[in-house]
Parts: sequence; C-alpha cells; structure tokens
Amino acid sequence: MLQPDTRERFIIHLNVTDFAVAVERAADIRLKRRPVIIAPEKALRATVYDMSEEAYQEGVHKGMLLRQALRRCPEAVVLSPHPDRYEQAMHDLLKHALPYSPVVEIADHQGHLFIDATGTGRLFGPPPDLAWRIRKRLRTSIGFDPIWSVAPNKLVAKVATRMVKPAGEYIVGSGEEEEFLKPIPIHMIPGIRPEDLKCFYDFNITRSGEASRLSMAQLHILFGNRSPFFYNAVRGIDPSPVVPFTRNTPLISAEHLFGDDTTDPLEVERVLFGLAQRIGLKLRRMRLTSRRIKIRIDYSDGYRAGRQISMNPSANDFTLFTAARTTLNGTWKRRIRIRLLHLGVDRLASPFPVQGSLFEESRKNIKESMIHAIDTIRRRFGSDAIQVGRVFQPTG
Repeated sequence: MLQPDTRERFIIHLNVTDFAVAVERAADIRLKRRPVIIAPEKALRATVYDMSEEAYQEGVHKGMLLRQALRRCPEAVVLSPHPDRYEQAMHDLLKHALPYSPVVEIADHQGHLFIDATGTGRLFGPPPDLAWRIRKRLRTSIGFDPIWSVAPNKLVAKVATRMVKPAGEYIVGSGEEEEFLKPIPIHMIPGIRPEDLKCFYDFNITRSGEASRLSMAQLHILFGNRSPFFYNAVRGIDPSPVVPFTRNTPLISAEHLFGDDTTDPLEVERVLFGLAQRIGLKLRRMRLTSRRIKIRIDYSDGYRAGRQISMNPSANDFTLFTAARTTLNGTWKRRIRIRLLHLGVDRLASPFPVQGSLFEESRKNIKESMIHAIDTIRRRFGSDAIQVGRVFQPTG
C-alpha cells in the first residue's frame, strides 16, 4: 500500500510581470525603459491589454480605454497585441523550467509558472537557489527577468510574488502561511471575485486576517457552498497539486482581444471561427488532432467564465468551430460586454489522420479534403490567398 507523501512542500512561482510588454521588449530592445501600452490601436473603443511598469506608474491600468490611457501617459509607445508571439514565449518559459523539475504547471498564458521543487534539493540545492538559477537562465537565454517566490503551496506562492511586483523575490516558510497573509488586502487572494469583494467590504473586511476571524458557519451565511474555499484561502491552506505538463496540456490556443467590447453574436462568432482556423492550422502542422476544446470569456467587468467539452479527434477548422460554438453557447450566459475570447484545445492525439480523396462521397472526407486543398493553396500563394467568408468584418 502506498504511503502518503509527508515531505515538506516547496512550490516555486515564477512571474514574468507585464508579460506581453516583456515579450515585445525582448523582440525590440529599443522599448526597454520606455512606457509601453499594448492595445488594438485601430479600434474605436480600444482598451489596454497590458502596460509596462512605467505606464502603470502614470495611472494606466488594464481594461482602461486607450484614449484615456494616452491622456495619462502621452509619451507611451502603443503596440498592437501579438497573441501568437506570447504563446511561443510561454513555450520558451516552459522549455527552460522543465530540466529542473518534471512537475511544472502553466498557471496561465500570461507569464506564470508553478514549479514543484519538493525533493529536488540533492540535485539542485535549496529551492530558493533553484529559483535564482532558473531566473538567471531566463535572463541570459531569452531576456526575461521574472520575479519569484518559494512557499509551501501554490496559493501562498502566488500571493508572495504579488507582494514584490514589479521586481524581487519572497520566501514563505512552512507554518508561516497564515501569519504571512494576515496583513494582505483581501483582493490579493487568488480566486476571490469582484462580487465576493463587495460582500466582504459590506462588512468592513478588507484584510485577509480580518476574514480569518470568521468561522465556517459565518462564512456559509455569506457564501454558501463556497465557504470552505474562503475559510482555507485566508489561512493559507491550499492542498492542490502542481499539475505537471504533459503532451496533452492545452498549449495550443489562440485568443482575441476585442478593441470595442461587444455583445454582438455575429461579431463573436466571426472571431471564434478565426480562432478555430488558427488552431486547426497549428494542429495540422504538428500532425496532431484534438479531443477536447475549451472556451474562456473575459467580460468588461473583470469576471471570467469558462467551459470545455470533449469531441471526436479532429484538426479540421469546421469541426473545431462547430464544437467551439457549442461550447461558447454553454458559456456565454451574461449580458455583459465581452473583452477577450480565448479558445484552446488539449487531449492531443497522433498520428494525424490521413487526408481523404477529394472525390470520396463521405461528408467527413470531403471536409478533410477541403481543408487539405485550402492548406495547399495557402502554402503556395500565402496565408491570405484564400479566406472563408465568415471571418470577414462587415462594412457599411
């Protein structure tokens, strides 16, 4: 019978702050130390996707209207978002972390990694030394300078990096979790939503230590079934494991930041098809198929919703779009404007299925042959040589 692992846990959290800006600066060193704003410049009501620390100090925040941001920081360089570039940067981050631990989790696609350093001391020394070593390697290899923390669990490690942003490191020892969190503003605890904050503020609770005085019964009155999460979170209790990267980790993804936040179903569907096309092309180039699709919606008010469904293995744009639209319909339940739409796939399978003949009667093979023909034309004449009508922006 296997015995439970009772070793002291050491979780490293790496955070490349202002990730999109960091990627752009790595690509263009002239941007270093200059205020930078990432936003879709041509949109009528463009909002800030990311900004440098220099712009933040001038009062620029994510989600702010670009025209308002430029009034606060008129000397800023404005760049359009490059989601594909940021995704590749996440691949590079992962590649440089994996040699030090087989248990590395991509927390999100904005420059965050969790690394389980439990039991790695004999190979690489104490966890803080390992975190410093990885940071040095990232600075030398790809020009990133992440902040880092070491803590007994993921929740505390993430809060610790928030405490030292934009630069620095933090170490929280075992048994120090609750004491560390007591002075922390409640809004800095991961997983607490805007509506949760309003509830806490109504009772004049603004710090984690104040919330930790509430019993489970009192929290249940306020939050119902979510009360155990709050009870543990404000005490620094988080048993969740670091989910290791595997081939099936959803690293094939694409996202779209709406320049003008929207509730227009036709606009959202048009963008969704474009995302499905991008992912389908990546899958086919890697000779892989996907068996699960995921949708994430970021709303204008900061709320995030997500959903995933399984499907038959496919790398076909039209099949991916059909599954994505079904997933979207099950996710989009609010009448709030959408700011960002994220589409991802995982449960990747290989080998890639052989393309069918153009003249086979099977509907499935006709779809595959159509995609094969489109790919062939694009390879020969360029990616814009042939387009699907659904992705065009209506005019007039």
